[in-house]
Amino acid sequence: MGSSSSSYAPKTIYLDVDGKVQKVGLISVKITYIFDLFIVIIVKLNTAIMMVDPEGALVSIDPTMATNSPKAFRINELKTEVTNRLAMLEKRVELEGLKVVEIEKCKNDLKKLRDEMTSRGGSRVNCPCKYNFSDDGKKVTPRRDVPNYPKYTLSQETIEALKKPTFDVWHWEHNEMLSCLEYMYHDLGLVKEFNMNPITLKRWLLAIQENYRNNPFHNFRHCFCVSQMMYGMINLCNLQEKLTLTDMGILMTAAVCHDLDHPGYNNTYQINARTELAVRYNDISPLENHHCAVAFQILSFPECNIFANVDLEAFKQIRQAIITLILATDMARHGEILDSFKQKVDNFDFTNEEHVTCLKMVLIKCCDISNEVRPTEVAEPWVDCLLEEYFMQSDREKSEGLPVAPFMDRDKVTKPTAQIGFIKFVLIPMFETVMKLFPQIEEIMVQPLRDSRDHYEELKQIDDAMTEKKKTENMSLVSAVVSV
Repeated sequence: MGSSSSSYAPKTIYLDVDGKVQKVGLISVKITYIFDLFIVIIVKLNTAIMMVDPEGALVSIDPTMATNSPKAFRINELKTEVTNRLAMLEKRVELEGLKVVEIEKCKNDLKKLRDEMTSRGGSRVNCPCKYNFSDDGKKVTPRRDVPNYPKYTLSQETIEALKKPTFDVWHWEHNEMLSCLEYMYHDLGLVKEFNMNPITLKRWLLAIQENYRNNPFHNFRHCFCVSQMMYGMINLCNLQEKLTLTDMGILMTAAVCHDLDHPGYNNTYQINARTELAVRYNDISPLENHHCAVAFQILSFPECNIFANVDLEAFKQIRQAIITLILATDMARHGEILDSFKQKVDNFDFTNEEHVTCLKMVLIKCCDISNEVRPTEVAEPWVDCLLEEYFMQSDREKSEGLPVAPFMDRDKVTKPTAQIGFIKFVLIPMFETVMKLFPQIEEIMVQPLRDSRDHYEELKQIDDAMTEKKKTENMSLVSAVVSV
C-alpha cells in the first residue's frame, strides 16, 4: 500500500455524479493508490491532483496537461469498481490470513512440546515438560553425536579436587563436566562392574545433559554438583569398603538423574496449579516421579543403556533402587527419612539391606542440598540462583491467584533469612546424624555448615541494624515535618 502527493497549479475536473456532470475547481487534491490496484481521490488544501499507475508513473491529470473535458469521471461506476475490488481483496486477505493462522497454530503446537511455559484451556497450566509420554522418545536421545563430545585429559590436580567438597563447580563448561562424570564412572570401577560400553556411557551422559533445562537453579550444573558431592562422599567415607559396587552405581546414577527435566516450579506449585504432572501422579511427588520416568526412558534406548549388559533380574533391582533414591529427594519426606535413619544409626548394620537402603536415601539427600558445605565463594552464587527460581515461581503464583510460600516471596525474603533456618534446622541436623556413622565428615562438611550459619546470622544482624536505623531516620524526619 502506498500514497503520493505533490503541489501543482490549480486545475479543473468534471465528475459524473448520478448522471449529472459536476464541474470541480480544485485548490488542492491528494491522490492515494491502494494495493497498487485502484486509485482514490482525496481533496485537501494546498495539494494538486496526481494520478499514478502501479509503477508510480503519472497517468492522468497533471499541470502540463490540458483541463480535462466534460467527459467526466463516473463516480458511481468508480465507487462500484472500488467496492468490488475491495471485496475481492478482503476475501483474498481473509483466505491468506487463514493460512497464516494455521501456520502459526502449527508452530505454537510444536512449541508447546518444547517450551517451559505452556498453557491449555480448562486448567491453569500444564507442566511445561520437554518430554511427553506420548512422544516417540526422540527428545530424550542426544542431539549431538559422540565425536562432538571431546574427551578431556584431566590433570592430577583436577582428579584430586573432584574427590573433595571444596571443588569449585563454577569453572567448568558442559563438555568438561561430562568428562568429569565419565571419569568418575571409570574411577569407581562402574564401567567394568556393569560391563558398560564406553561409547554408550558417553551417549547416556549426553542425553542426560540435554534433558536438564536452563533453569536458574535446577539445571545440569546442579546435577553435576550433586553427582560430584556424591563422588566426594564415597571417597571421604570410604564407602567402597562398606558398600557394593552395585550400590556405588545406584548412588551415582540416581545423583546424575535426580532432577531430569525439572520445569523450575516445585511440587507445591504443581499440585496447587493442578498441572498435568500433578494429575498424572495423583499429587504424590509429581516432579520426582517425572525425573524417574525420564531417566528410564533414556535408558530404554539401546544406544544410551549403560545397563544393557546387566541381566534382567539384576536390572530390576537396580531400577527399583534408583527410583527409591530419586523419590527420596522430595523434601516433603525429609522428616520421615531422617527419623528412620536416626533410629538405625546408633546400631547401624552394613549387612542389613534395610539399613543400607536408608543410608543411601540420606546420602542422596545430603548431596542434593549440600551447597552450603562448599566454600562461601562457591556456595553463595547458588543462593542467588535458587532465589531467582523461587521468585519466578512466586510471581507466577501471585498472577494465578495461588498460595505463595513466604520463603519464596521476593517482598518478604532476604538471603540471610532464606538460609539461616534451612541451615540450622535441616542441613546441620542431617549432616550431624550422618557424622555419627562417618566422623571424618565433621571437619570437611559439618564445620563449613556451622560457619555458613554464623556468616548468615551476622549478615542478618547487619540487615536488621540498617533497617532499624532507616526506621529511626524516617520517624525523625516525620517528627521534624510535623513540628514545622
